[in-house]
Amino acid sequence: MSDSDNPCVRCGACCASFRVDFARQELLSQGGCVPDGLTVDLNDSLARMRGTDHAQPRCAALTGQVGVKAACGIYEWRPAPCREFGLRAPMGIGDEACTRARARHGLVPLS
Repeated sequence: MSDSDNPCVRCGACCASFRVDFARQELLSQGGCVPDGLTVDLNDSLARMRGTDHAQPRCAALTGQVGVKAACGIYEWRPAPCREFGLRAPMGIGDEACTRARARHGLVPLS
C-alpha cells in the first residue's frame, strides 16, 4: 500500500484526540528516540507528549490538518503508545479507539 492509499496519512484524528503517556526511557535524553522538547515530565517514570492533555488535544508532533492531510513529525521516533495505536488503520481497518477519534473530528469510521 502506498502512502496515498493509507487513510492515516490523511487523518491524524488520534493525534488530536488522546493523551499520550509513555515511559521516560523512551526520551532521547534517556537513551530513547522521542525528542525531549516535544514532551512534558509527569513523574520519575512517565512523560507525556506536549499538547495531548489540553481540553482540545493536539500532539505537538502532529503536522497538517486533521482529516485532510496530517502526519507525525517524529513518526520514526514516536513513543510506544503511538506505535501500538490502530495497527490495522493503515490497511483501512479501524478499531473502537480509531472510530472514537475520527468521530470527534467529524470523520466517518474506517471499515
